Amino acid sequence: MGRPTIADIARQAGVSKGAVSFALNGRPGVSEQTRRRILQVAEEMNWRPHSAARALGGARAGAVGLVLARPARTVGVEPFFAQLLSGLQAGLSVQSTALQLLVVEDTAAEIEVYRRWASEHRVDGFVLIDLQVRDPRVPVLEELAVPTVVLGGPGRHGTLPSVWADDREAMLSIVDYLAALGHRRIAHLAGLPAFQHTQRRIRALRDSAKRLGLDEAVSVPTDFSDAEGAAATRTLLSRRERPTAIIYDSDVMAVAGLGVATEMGVAVPQQLSVVSFDDSVLTRIVHPPLTALSRDTFALGEQVARALLAAIADPAAAQDRKTATPRLTVRESTGAPGH
Repeated sequence: MGRPTIADIARQAGVSKGAVSFALNGRPGVSEQTRRRILQVAEEMNWRPHSAARALGGARAGAVGLVLARPARTVGVEPFFAQLLSGLQAGLSVQSTALQLLVVEDTAAEIEVYRRWASEHRVDGFVLIDLQVRDPRVPVLEELAVPTVVLGGPGRHGTLPSVWADDREAMLSIVDYLAALGHRRIAHLAGLPAFQHTQRRIRALRDSAKRLGLDEAVSVPTDFSDAEGAAATRTLLSRRERPTAIIYDSDVMAVAGLGVATEMGVAVPQQLSVVSFDDSVLTRIVHPPLTALSRDTFALGEQVARALLAAIADPAAAQDRKTATPRLTVRESTGAPGH
């Protein structure tokens, strides 16, 4: 048997196709008793809305899309994403909107998903994360004209509205703190170099080195994984002139780096200070607990959800929204070098 149609439901329920359309789309025009009968018949026939027909009818999909072009294994262990996704869904649930998530291999695959979901009217809007340098996704989403909110900025995201925090100011606060403790050789285990926020953090460290007269400030790109974080830490700590402080772009890498320091007999914080750019539960359950930049990632997800729902309701009113700059929470993993 083929896919049941509105005509099939109408025939089974003994009503007109118009009445079925009203009932399935939650519109007035039928009695409550008739609506319940139609919905019961639709359920018994396992009817599901046809995306193309729904698009032609102007009905909303009741979902928004998030496509991640990152290794699935990395996403699965990163607390930042767990908190962000939880906050997004909590914010969307206020208007009974679902979050449709897909993890893909690369940017080309991500763009293809945007085009397919838009043509099928699968979602009412998109959340765009990991803003890239000269990001090829931005013009595509502008062309598709589907409401989209970017998590990241400021700037370089075309006409798309964004929710962003100041990564540069956050990095400057870390380096100023470490320099005040007396650190002159600082390393930074950065994320993927194609990301704008990675580049902003790298530039902030470089600028701070000049301003503060540091002996060395080096950034090492990684894929955010614990494996690369551990390997890069081992390389840095094997040098004759090793850094006295390392800044990590994720908690997973910071915890992995702390493990490598312990393995190599490098005492934290007496011989090495460790700082993480996020502040998940991981930073508080290790020994010593990690100094970290604190922000409420769950609340950030909720704010992105509110911004996207507002853009869906009125695209013309969408605007950039700056969130609070993450604040440094000092714990036992940092101290003066050689103390």
